[in-house]
Order: sequence, then structure tokens, then C-alpha cells
Amino acid sequence: DEILAQFDLAEAPDFPSHFNIVPSQAIPVVREVDASRVMTMMRWGLVPRWSKKIDSGYSLHNARAETVADKPAYRSAYKKRRCLIPASGFYEWKTEQGGKQPYCIRLANNKPMAFAGLWEHWEGEDQTIESCTIIVTAANDIVRPVHDRMPVIIDPADYALWMSSEQQTEQAGSLLRAYPSEHMEVYPVSRKVNSPANNDPSCIAPVEVGP
Repeated sequence: DEILAQFDLAEAPDFPSHFNIVPSQAIPVVREVDASRVMTMMRWGLVPRWSKKIDSGYSLHNARAETVADKPAYRSAYKKRRCLIPASGFYEWKTEQGGKQPYCIRLANNKPMAFAGLWEHWEGEDQTIESCTIIVTAANDIVRPVHDRMPVIIDPADYALWMSSEQQTEQAGSLLRAYPSEHMEVYPVSRKVNSPANNDPSCIAPVEVGP
């Protein structure tokens, strides 16, 4: 119900809760179709429509905000197929004594957030795939001690502009910036999130880490 209200959706697919999503899995995506917002499950990891095969060998699950308008893999989608990707949080890893320590990063009010995304429709000889990518930018002050990049988070007031028409692409591009640090929180979580086999609420539970 919260997702329906926040994204102004009439309905949504029955997607399960995930606590440790990895590229190539299906994730919910909000886009505009015939002036209405719809949610669709898509493959995380963009497959450009001109690609000859699904897996090109390039990592296309994240697109850099600084080059997304010009890179061939994203250029067309950036103009015509911008979308929102709902999430409750994301993980980043910091190299500390004893190895890489994962951190959960989310909004301080624990509300759902919306990553800026792009989607594509790909057709092969025997299958059709809809896929997406998440746009990332330089980290804000609260995320930077953990990682130098973070997803672009779109404020609810800007949802319509981000998914607007090709004529408003330049204005939509002004949203590709780091979300304000004062509205976010970061805390350490168990290293069990290093394995995608672990996918339960304990993945996002805070843990104590050494000095």
C-alpha cells in the first residue's frame, strides 16, 4: 500500500520481499505508459536493444551520471525510457581491518526511496527481455566514508520530471545529483550479505564492528 501511494500506482505486481538483490535478478520498476504510471518486473542489468546477445560482457547494471547521456549503451534510453526503481535501501562495502565490511544505507525516516533508472526492451530470436539500470553519482558526505559512489535518489516531488518526455531531458538531467546527507543514515550489517544465497531480514539488521 505504501508503494502504491508513494508512486501513484493503481496496482502493482505481487513481488516478494528481497534483502540481498544482485544483478540479473528481476526487480520492480516504475515507468510511464500512455500517461499512466505502471510497475513492471525487469531484469537488473541493461540489455541495449541493439545488442546481439543478452550478456555482452560489459557491466550494465549501473550507469554513471556523468556519461549516461552520451554512452551508446544508455543514450537512447536516457532520452526516452527513464524510470524509477523502488528500494528500501542499498549496500556498500568499506575496506577495514579484517576485510570488507558491508553497510546498509537508507533514508533516515525508513521510507521507500526511488533510484533514477533507465529501461530497455530487447528482442531476440526466441525471447523478449525488459531490463533496467540504476544511475549512480558521486557520494554525499554520509556515504563517502564507505564508498565514493551512490545511486541517484529522486525526490517524490521530482518523479514526474524524471519520467517526463524527451523534450524535458535537459531538465530531468538536473536531478542527477547526490541526495542530501541529512536525510540518510548508514550502519554496518553482517557480512552474510556477501553471499546472494543469504536473503532474509537478518541481512539488514545492525551489527557491532570493532574500532
